Amino acid sequence: MTDDFEKEVETGLNSYPRHISSRFFYDREGSELFVKITQTPEYYLTSAEREIFREQAQEIVRAFQLPDEYVELVEFGAGDGHKTMLLLEAIKNKNLCYVPVDISQKALSDLCGSFRHHFPTMVVRALREEYFEALKKLDPQIRKVILFLGSNLGNFSDQQARHFLKELGQLLHPGDSVLLGLDLIKPAAVVLPAYDDASGVTRAFNLNLLARINRELGGQFDLSGWEHRPEYDALEGVARSSLEALHDQTVYIRALDQSFHFAAGDRIHTEISRKYSTEILQDILRGTGFTLEQTFRDRRHYFADYLLRRNPAVV
Repeated sequence: MTDDFEKEVETGLNSYPRHISSRFFYDREGSELFVKITQTPEYYLTSAEREIFREQAQEIVRAFQLPDEYVELVEFGAGDGHKTMLLLEAIKNKNLCYVPVDISQKALSDLCGSFRHHFPTMVVRALREEYFEALKKLDPQIRKVILFLGSNLGNFSDQQARHFLKELGQLLHPGDSVLLGLDLIKPAAVVLPAYDDASGVTRAFNLNLLARINRELGGQFDLSGWEHRPEYDALEGVARSSLEALHDQTVYIRALDQSFHFAAGDRIHTEISRKYSTEILQDILRGTGFTLEQTFRDRRHYFADYLLRRNPAVV
């Protein structure tokens, strides 16, 4: 993972506009900070999806149409798995194997310990891999349900999301399904505080990306010279996060043997968070090999979990 991070930092800081992918937020410190983000009152995404699972788990499980034979429930970016427990409690199939996939070893270790306590008889096979590499390690003939929750798809552009889903469809078989959790388009007054909480956890989460460069790559970022800058365009339906230099500075990164100059106001783009409607999702799904079958929303219609079914043939 360190080699990938080094390449990303070198490419991203030598590009314009400068950027570092949000997938590199999640080292040990970042994963712990994200769990704290989900517990802030402003971050409605987790509580809204948890409400869906708490109140509609039985309906969702019925929609999976699980067979009696062995099934693998594969969760991309599993995190702490607390929402998923609500679904698993509603699944009566004793032949189910839960496969959490995450790039954070700390998150997987914590999750496995929690699941052993709550579901002592369940088979859990944790995989510290990128999503598709994990799928390739599983038997393609076994029926699968993929969980991609928390609006993680929103970190992609629509074109990237379509490519992601098409590639996912090519790794699945007809009848396999995907439960896709997506944040819905809402006014800025609701969305923006979720990325700029009053307690400053999201700020610390973003600044940890620079701290990670310092720790792992020998960077010399002075974090006091940077600030977290969230933005949200309600018409476009996209939230963006950047790190902004507060003054002119030059930063040396030992692993790259390179210095980078930042003028006051220069930004490093770190994340997009796309918000959706059913119409936007239907457009993205064209040509991916998936059909949208059912939609489950929270009471405020802040969030939706969409059940997708793999078609008989992938284009």
